[in-house]
Amino acid sequence: MRIDFLGIEAFLNIAERGSFHRAAAHLNLSQTALSHRIRKLEDDLGLKLFLRTTRQVSLTQAGLELLPKARMLMESLTASYESLRSQSRERQTQIAIGCLPTIATYQLPAILKTFARQNADVAVRVYDNSASEIAGLVQAGAIEFGITILSATTADLEIKPLMKERYALLSPLRHPLAAKQSVTWSEIGDAPLVRISQQAANRAIIDEALGARGEKLNWRYEVQHVGTALGLVVEGVALAVAPQFEVGVAARHGVALTPLRAPAVSRTLGVVTRRGAPLSQEGAALLRLVLKRLN
Repeated sequence: MRIDFLGIEAFLNIAERGSFHRAAAHLNLSQTALSHRIRKLEDDLGLKLFLRTTRQVSLTQAGLELLPKARMLMESLTASYESLRSQSRERQTQIAIGCLPTIATYQLPAILKTFARQNADVAVRVYDNSASEIAGLVQAGAIEFGITILSATTADLEIKPLMKERYALLSPLRHPLAAKQSVTWSEIGDAPLVRISQQAANRAIIDEALGARGEKLNWRYEVQHVGTALGLVVEGVALAVAPQFEVGVAARHGVALTPLRAPAVSRTLGVVTRRGAPLSQEGAALLRLVLKRLN
């Protein structure tokens, strides 16, 4: 059965305003068009809904019975319509990305500042997770793209290398090694070091590069994030090893960044996206800013 929503809308407006003239003005219709809608509704129902005289309009018994039901119908329809519109606006104005925690801390804020100036009505959700978690979020479609460490990937992901960065020694500015142009791993000697948890990609890269010699170093502390390691260095508790790019703000904390060699250790940062899944317009705009800053 087809429901005459235009007729019900006309019926409600006349009943609530008590006048064909006022209802027509509210709906921006001529009285002739409004009367046509009511006649059509009454014909469909087989009932008269209004009693009209030269002075007033009143509801028939059938009209009185229809009025609360028509109100409920239109209120439910309006609520459903607004809910769908709200969902659509949220999909259009919110994007989600993934980013390594330290990149999110030291580089992403400047990128998002520029993005906000150009897209004031777009909300951004950032998953500042580990490299493996970011890959999983991209695969699941939970985020549009991820800024992460590139490694072996799966067929359903596309990768775009951004840059290669070397690892460096973090030390207090007053430390003897801070004044050197570069430092070999053997020069670290038995100085206390802080290492990142075994679950972190940075830890895996360093362990693979050093092999057995890595275990000869004095790894006295273990933490989960580079930021925590930086804090221990600031206090002079230990030295740390971290990517140069991630800790570009080290100097303002009174920490020196000295390139490591023999061997030099590096990692490749890049962007991962889901193969065959195009980015939204907003996501593509944000990615362009990421590429501009990190390339």
